[in-house]
Amino acid sequence: INSSFNIEELPSLNLEHLQNPNDPIPKKFNLTYKLNPVVITESKVARKSRKLKIGAVLSGGPAAGGHNVLAAIYDYIKSKNQESELIGFSNGPRGIMEGNYIKLNQELIDNYRNLGGFDIIGTGRDKIETSEQFEQSLETIRILDLDGLVIIGGDDSNTNAALLSQYFLENDSKCCVIGVPKTIDGDLKSSTLFHKLRSKEYYPRIQQSFGFDTATKTYSNLIGAIQADALSSRKYYHFIRLMGRQASHILLECALQTHPNYAIIGEEIFKNKTSLREIIYELANLVQFRSETYGYNF
Repeated sequence: INSSFNIEELPSLNLEHLQNPNDPIPKKFNLTYKLNPVVITESKVARKSRKLKIGAVLSGGPAAGGHNVLAAIYDYIKSKNQESELIGFSNGPRGIMEGNYIKLNQELIDNYRNLGGFDIIGTGRDKIETSEQFEQSLETIRILDLDGLVIIGGDDSNTNAALLSQYFLENDSKCCVIGVPKTIDGDLKSSTLFHKLRSKEYYPRIQQSFGFDTATKTYSNLIGAIQADALSSRKYYHFIRLMGRQASHILLECALQTHPNYAIIGEEIFKNKTSLREIIYELANLVQFRSETYGYNF
């Protein structure tokens, strides 16, 4: 974590021919959309940094690893310059808008290192949407004289990060905005487009957001315990409902880990236009088959 690194700008991807002319994204993010991608490589030359003042915010539902993201930021900027500061905005994006924050120090960081939850500074689901809210956020950034703002959150939060980045550039702010993908739903990954155009070594991607692995392992442990109970008592069927946002990645991963008798995946139901009656019929057939073929009534 304390290694020096280089940031290398890569050639433009020239994706204009792949774009939908009606796509509003290039126009909405006219200052950031066409920026060339960069790759971070380790530097063999140790170097110090000027004093940096970085703000960070935890946004959305908690996910295991959030505290360690803050710890990593703190450790790195302090290793390069002991005068650097990390500021944590309280209770999500509202803390940015209202200028509500705390300065994170070594003792506080160490107390939360490797712990789950987002309680070191709290989280929230507020969004920065209105003109007034963007103005308030920029005012907070300018008052604190921040060099960077790290937004740790899911798809909504990273959309906010993209909007803030564009807004800060439009208003000549020096503050760089970084989005860190956080979601237990597993639905926030980098595009595979770079891999199709360039080599994997040249365009590494984020294969998974933090939080997903811990969530699915925890769920799978609980499912496994219920399965063991069912095998022991030999008289019950259990229906287990798993959470997810709009994608069924959690359900699919837990099914791969625990091998249930039947998994209802929302995307398949939608694609095949399966009715409730058809689902009930399939489940009834499964129960009947296990009973008649193996004598299993569980």
